Amino acid sequence: MESKAPTATIARLSRYYRRLTHLEVEGVDTVSSETLGEVEGVTPSQVRKDLSLFGSFGTKGLGYPVSELKGKVASILGLDRKWKVGLIGMGNVGSALVGYKEFHKQGFEIVVTFDNDKRKIGSKRDGLVVKDVEEMEDYLKREKVDIVILAVPADQAQKVAEKVVGCGVRAILNFAPVSLKLPPKVFVRNENMAIELEALSFSLVNKKIIG
Repeated sequence: MESKAPTATIARLSRYYRRLTHLEVEGVDTVSSETLGEVEGVTPSQVRKDLSLFGSFGTKGLGYPVSELKGKVASILGLDRKWKVGLIGMGNVGSALVGYKEFHKQGFEIVVTFDNDKRKIGSKRDGLVVKDVEEMEDYLKREKVDIVILAVPADQAQKVAEKVVGCGVRAILNFAPVSLKLPPKVFVRNENMAIELEALSFSLVNKKIIG
């Protein structure tokens, strides 16, 4: 389903999905928009607005069937299928990501890892043999990898990303602390942990202003 939904809406849907997963495990059958809104601190009307962008859900006055809504939100987020993921850069961040079990649970299967460090090439990390980055382009083209995670140094990120895009990959999760300049048809998400920590430090320093 193609959608022009705002990025903030998609982020909230992800959190609704996690809330629905917990409720399903707890054996809850139905949930109100008010309860879902508590996850993000938004109003029930915002929850209804978010969901209405993708269709009609639930019954007025009765709430949403938990399992049914979870399935529909999973479909919206693309979690009802398997995604082949490649990871480039097996430093501290890359190694930690390979071992992150939640990716697999959500349908994101890291199928290959690459690095340019001869000491790492050929070693095994969580059952995957680290391949030489020189093999990257042939592999990505041959195996039709859906998503690539970049965990490389900032000075290498742009060049590597361009090669990845040249192989037909249209979705990149970038952990390098640099903004990538890529064609509009390529979807890029930047994860900069330093920026997130700076936001927290700002909040602590300016708590009187924002509190």
